[in-house]
Amino acid sequence: MYIGRFAPSPSGPLHFGSLIAALGSYFQARSQNGRWLVRIEDIDPPREVEGAAELILKTLQAYQLHWDGEVLYQSQRLNAYQTQIDHWLASGQAYLCECTRKQIKAAGGFYQGTCRDKQLNASDSCAVRLTMDYPVSSFIDEKHGQLDIPEQLAQEDFIIKRRDGLFAYNLAVVLDDIYQGVTEVVRGADLIEPTGRQISLYKTLGVEPVTYLHLPLAIDDNGNKLSKQNHATAIDLDNPKPTLLNAMRFLGFDVETEIATKEIADIIQWGVENWRLSQLPKQLKIKPPFSNDAL
Repeated sequence: MYIGRFAPSPSGPLHFGSLIAALGSYFQARSQNGRWLVRIEDIDPPREVEGAAELILKTLQAYQLHWDGEVLYQSQRLNAYQTQIDHWLASGQAYLCECTRKQIKAAGGFYQGTCRDKQLNASDSCAVRLTMDYPVSSFIDEKHGQLDIPEQLAQEDFIIKRRDGLFAYNLAVVLDDIYQGVTEVVRGADLIEPTGRQISLYKTLGVEPVTYLHLPLAIDDNGNKLSKQNHATAIDLDNPKPTLLNAMRFLGFDVETEIATKEIADIIQWGVENWRLSQLPKQLKIKPPFSNDAL
C-alpha cells in the first residue's frame, strides 16, 4: 500500500509554501488510494513556537486535509534515535567529532573526515558523524528525473547528532519514515540536497529507500522561498477557500469556476480525482502569479 506523509516542524504556523507541500503529498497519496500520515517534527526546541503544533493540525482540518491514524511526534522517538546511534558507535559506523563549523569552513567548507580515526571519548562538545560508505550523488525524482547532488557533499561524513545533543534532521526523518512504513516522500524542492544523505542512510541500514517527489518552491518578490525564517504570512483559517484555490493553481490544476464555487471538501475531492504528475510545473522555483498579500 502507498503511504505518504506531511511532516512540518512546529516553528510557526503553516504558510503558503507549507500548504503546497501538504496538498501535494495529500493528493499524491489519496489519488493512489493510499494512507496519508501527519508527523510533527519537534526535535529542535530552540526553534519551536509554543502552540504551533496544535495550530498546524487545526489548519489542516480547516483545509479539509484529514490524516490517517494518530499524529506522530518526533519528541516521542528520541530513544529510538539514540539506540541506533549507540549501535553505530559500537560498530564503528559512526564516530565522535570535535570539529567546529569555523574549522570546517577554514578547511574549504566540506568536512574532510578529520576525526574519523581519533577515537575520541564521549564529550558534551562532540557531535556524532556517520561514516559515509554509500555516497549518493544523484537520484531519480518522480517528476524531474535524475537530480544531481554536489560530489563533495555526497562524500561527507555527515552529522547525525549535533554538538548540543539534539538529533539531526536526516537521521530522525529516515528512521521515522521506516518506522511508519512510508513508501514515498513528497516535499518541497528545498530538500533536494538532503535527499542524497537520506538515501545513503537507507543503504547503511540495509533498507530499500522510499521514492521521492519534489514540488516547486513558492518564492517571494526577492527570489527567496516562502518560509517561516523569511516571515511568510500564515495562511487564513477563517476563509481558507481563496488560499486553497491559489495553491491548487500553483500545483498546475485548471480550476474552473464551477469547481471554485463548491465547498472545500468537494474541491479537495475533485483535486484527488484530477491529480496528475504531468500537470506539475517543471521549474523548481516559482513566483506565484498573484500578489504576496494573497499568500
